[in-house]
Amino acid sequence: MATVQDRVRGTVQSLFLSDVEMGKKDDDHLRPRTGSSSSGHGASSVLHSVRVHPRKLLKRLAIGVLALLAVYLFVKNLPSDLPVRDHRRPVYQDATQPRGHDRQKSPPPPRPPPPPPEHPKAQAPPFNDRLGNLKAPEVPPSAPVAPDAAPPQPRASAVSPAVGYYNGQLRFLELAGSLRSISSTHGSFRVNKNVLFAAGSLNSIATLLPLACQMGTELRSYVHFMVMSKSEISLAALQQIHGIDASCNIFFHDARPEYASISTDERMENGVDVAMSHVQLYMHPQAIIIDGTNAEETFFKAGMRTHAKSSHTTLIELPKRAPQRLAWLTKLDSASLSSWNKISIDILIHAYPGASGSLIRLLKSLSGADFGGGSVPHVTIELPQKIDPPTVEFLESFRWPPAGFADASDTKQLSLRHRIPKHGVSEEESSVRFLESFWPTHPQDSHVLVLSPQTELAPDFFHYIKYALLEYRYSNPALLQEWDKRLFGISLDLPRTALDGSTPFVPPAPLKKGDTTEAAAASAAGTSADTSADSSFLWQAPNSNAVLFLGERWADLHRFIAQLLATQRMAEPESKSHAEQPVKRVSKTFPAWLEHALQLCQARGFWTLYPSSTTASALATVHDELYKPPEEYEEDVLADAAAAGSNPHWTGSDEVRLGSKTLLEALPHRGGTATGDTTGLAPFSDLPLLAWDGKSVTLDELNDQSVEYATHFRRTTGGCSEGMLAVLLPETLFCNDMDD
Repeated sequence: MATVQDRVRGTVQSLFLSDVEMGKKDDDHLRPRTGSSSSGHGASSVLHSVRVHPRKLLKRLAIGVLALLAVYLFVKNLPSDLPVRDHRRPVYQDATQPRGHDRQKSPPPPRPPPPPPEHPKAQAPPFNDRLGNLKAPEVPPSAPVAPDAAPPQPRASAVSPAVGYYNGQLRFLELAGSLRSISSTHGSFRVNKNVLFAAGSLNSIATLLPLACQMGTELRSYVHFMVMSKSEISLAALQQIHGIDASCNIFFHDARPEYASISTDERMENGVDVAMSHVQLYMHPQAIIIDGTNAEETFFKAGMRTHAKSSHTTLIELPKRAPQRLAWLTKLDSASLSSWNKISIDILIHAYPGASGSLIRLLKSLSGADFGGGSVPHVTIELPQKIDPPTVEFLESFRWPPAGFADASDTKQLSLRHRIPKHGVSEEESSVRFLESFWPTHPQDSHVLVLSPQTELAPDFFHYIKYALLEYRYSNPALLQEWDKRLFGISLDLPRTALDGSTPFVPPAPLKKGDTTEAAAASAAGTSADTSADSSFLWQAPNSNAVLFLGERWADLHRFIAQLLATQRMAEPESKSHAEQPVKRVSKTFPAWLEHALQLCQARGFWTLYPSSTTASALATVHDELYKPPEEYEEDVLADAAAAGSNPHWTGSDEVRLGSKTLLEALPHRGGTATGDTTGLAPFSDLPLLAWDGKSVTLDELNDQSVEYATHFRRTTGGCSEGMLAVLLPETLFCNDMDD
């Protein structure tokens, strides 16, 4: 043990020996300790031997101080702006980050704020993480931001206020509260009465707000207005600026994401889609109405189109000057608006030989029509075997859709059909040729507008067709009361004669609530109870000049004529001579197919909607001076006219002159609404009803007449025996083909 202690003591002593002493052997400095004196004298001798010279002590102290100073300077000059290494993925420091900024001085913020204002440039492209998901690289903040604090605003010299640069997480701070407050509108159901107006720019907000207010005052739908712009203006300020108050009955929703004013267009487009997913959950709008012009933000329209396509929601993009051109849209309910994009309308024109002037005038008026920003209808022109040279020259340069239309493209929407046989046509051939010109692809939504060559159209005619079709075929009252089951067509022309071609036609007076006797008696007598009154009406007689046929009714007429012709061919020659021939009730100045259409309407109780005289002046007019009789009746009509010494189709009354009124101005006034007297289409229950001969009848009387006529038709024309009449279904008119 003593040996080990001596070795340790020697090692310690050698640390403080001089260079000379280092050369000596260790055993020269160690002396054995003997006796009792070794404890005191020995210790003093050792201390005396390790005593160091003062100069050497100062030298060693100086070296130690220099070493400590070097360590201090090394530690002090270490770089302090390097971030903490994240071993999961590398993080690179921005080259323009100021030195000396210590990122560890403050804890990380709870949510990522926008990038530093000094560099409001496009974000780095997304990259794939280990799971293969796209993620945007996280940009560390330049300064700690409070959870509810606004992001730093860029300097004016750094970026324009119109340029967005923030592309962070989407949060809608104001949307949840307004969506939860509309539970009374039953938005959780897929079918409801919610209609949504939405806008992404201040100009579009100014365009849509008046329309939304007008629709809200009609009280036919729950109207919502959603703002998704980059502007920071409050909803209360918007309502005050545009004069919107509680009478408009509008639910407002603020769907602007957090930091919308400095967001990129990509973030705003994604925000539109995400916000609409929440709206779809709480509201399920039946239709979304937006501004489809260039005044609306591109990101907003793109986001809305994406959502509408994925959710199968009706998206209505309004054209320019929509408040003036489509003011009637505010009269429709949610069910009608949901069918806005479903309906398809074709136009069918049957040209006569020698009537090139009439056909050219019709096509020119058709080119000048306003189709409300929607799709342009497909036009089919049935040409005779001999085409006039002016018609050939005009059709060579005729373009459809016309240049300048929104959907005008290289795809032509015009079909020309030229008849081959040179001989004249019979009644049967004319009817078959007419009906084979069109077939609805979807009978519930595909319809056809039949135009006579002597018709001239007003610019707003298509607005009326779409308005009346959506109201009387697709609205909630129409579906509940099954108006579509009785509506055969919608006429643009107000006839001047009855179907016999000679009796002047007097439009019926409007019905008065609680007293319809006076109006019915006056109409039956051929006079009007109130000459200043004006009303649309329902007539069992169809029209051939300008009328829209519903696709379902066109299919019914198709089957009816096919079965009628088959029945006539199957009958024995002897039975044909002894059978009771149906009385022809339609004049030969009208085409042959109109007689078959009247037979179908009488047997099924169908009716056609006719406009009032004021409304007709804003839709179409028929020029009698260029009248040409149908080919199948041309010889008979001209012979009768020569014998009478008169124009074959001149009635002696002035034709309807096209006016300059807008559609709403031309519609008759009606009362009984929540806002008092207003314009618009009245329900069928408020319209006068006429039988085929022009006499006013009630609905019960019309039903009784239809049952009586159907029974007579089955017995005389349908080939039904007396024993079969009692077991036939009401819609069955022919017994030779039980598939009817």
